[in-house]
Amino acid sequence: MIKLGKLLANLGYGSRKEVARMIKRGAATDLEGNELTEKSLVEPEGVLFLGEELDPVAPLTIILNKPCGYTCTTDDTGDSVYELLPYRMLKRNPIVACVGRLDKDTSGMLIMTDDGKLQHKIIHPKSNVGKVYDVLLDRPLTGKEAEIFESGEMLLKDEIKPLKPAQIEVIDEKRARVTLHEGRYHQVRRMFAAVGNHVLELKRISMGNLAMPDDIEEGDWRMISDEELAQIFGK
Repeated sequence: MIKLGKLLANLGYGSRKEVARMIKRGAATDLEGNELTEKSLVEPEGVLFLGEELDPVAPLTIILNKPCGYTCTTDDTGDSVYELLPYRMLKRNPIVACVGRLDKDTSGMLIMTDDGKLQHKIIHPKSNVGKVYDVLLDRPLTGKEAEIFESGEMLLKDEIKPLKPAQIEVIDEKRARVTLHEGRYHQVRRMFAAVGNHVLELKRISMGNLAMPDDIEEGDWRMISDEELAQIFGK
């Protein structure tokens, strides 16, 4: 049980003062329609706010189909993925953060969570969560990319640590599917630049055994199921 005012503030519905004002105006009720007060002790699943059920308390994990043109940070001047979510997601305590950012010009699967342990588990090298990208290139593939990418000896410009082996599946002469097991800055783009090519389009299509769900249109999101979460770790 938790006080209603604190609960709503933690879930990002407003500051303590803001939610207190809304509660006084009758914005919060129980499931039978009885108005609640700021100090009412409640179970989150027993509250309606502005007529709707509350977001789940932590942990909350969602999957977003990110369009190009959006950044994964909260402090950029341009469009942010948080503009695609209800504003309260940004104000939750803890915040719903991106798990492995996609750059502004990359689209596709983005996992976001307020669970720090889950975030760490997904990105930790021991989890070996492969991330698969569809790539459209400016110039035809040469046929040598697989040997270079999979060697475990490839060095990116200005780096001294070789990349982990990455797999490449050729789709056609200018399209490929690349699987990474790490997440360095602009890695796919820099890998192709190192072999004399240029990435025109880049889209993440899966993480682990979880492919981007067909029911999430570009720019949309939904909460992830337990079964989908397990698939990220190959289960």
